[in-house]
Amino acid sequence: MSRKRSSFTSEFKDELVKLYLDQQGKKTVSQVARENGVQPETLRNWVKVYEKAHPAEEEPLSISERARLRELEREVRELRLEREFLGKAAAFFAKEYR
Repeated sequence: MSRKRSSFTSEFKDELVKLYLDQQGKKTVSQVARENGVQPETLRNWVKVYEKAHPAEEEPLSISERARLRELEREVRELRLEREFLGKAAAFFAKEYR
């Protein structure tokens, strides 16, 4: 027995995705999908597409997070310089002992 494939308008898809996102902490994808006559996997796919098209803006970093980020960036620079120096020193000593 074959089932007729349903087609939904883009407005319906967007509204259902927004409804799910509004109720995300309260209801699961499956609950929202079944309440609206859609398969859960279909709604999951619509949510993925919507989130790709509408990326969420990240919250700005707090002052302490910025300070920590600067500290970590400085540490990375220092470690890269140390690694470069050690590589050169190893090459020098390897050549020296041959």
